[in-house]
Amino acid sequence: MEPRPRQTFHPLAAGGILTGTTGAGIAVGAGIGWALGSWPLGALGGAVVGVPAGVAAVYRRYRGAFS
Repeated sequence: MEPRPRQTFHPLAAGGILTGTTGAGIAVGAGIGWALGSWPLGALGGAVVGVPAGVAAVYRRYRGAFS
């Protein structure tokens, strides 16, 4: 049996995942903020949640690339 090939790391794809997840968090936060009367504060809250969520998404996707 051959060993499993290592997963490759694609920086452009990782940046896309990070940007997309962060942008989605900001959009959802802005929508919630808009419904509550202040979309800029909602967007800020979405960014606070979206950045760590983006980092976690990239880590989950590429966790096998560095071992």
